[in-house]
Amino acid sequence: MTLLQGLAVLLLCQSAGEALTRLAHLPLPGPVLGMLLLAGALAWAPLREPVRAASDGLLQHLSLLFVPVGVGVMTHLALLSEYGARIAVALVLSTWVGLAVSALVLRATLKVPVDPAGAGHGHA
Repeated sequence: MTLLQGLAVLLLCQSAGEALTRLAHLPLPGPVLGMLLLAGALAWAPLREPVRAASDGLLQHLSLLFVPVGVGVMTHLALLSEYGARIAVALVLSTWVGLAVSALVLRATLKVPVDPAGAGHGHA
């Protein structure tokens, strides 16, 4: 029963995230908002055990979630043989661009001086 309760909590958080995103026209994917809602909900101790049981059960069968992807790849093998090189280039370039942007943002944020409690403004 705990597993079903945990799955219900996971699905409710995802559904709430989807609903909030659509109703408020937020530029955020519903599952991401649902994950934030779940993180907040896990502060309530009675939800932790059911969610843990559900997540453990899902993780034990995680490999099953890759079956549809494998079937899709096999189904569209002709498309992959035709566009595979372009897809690979796009994946590599987008990964490098993402890494470069992340590095530049990190560098910019590390250059911002941290001023705890007004230090450096003549206060003793």
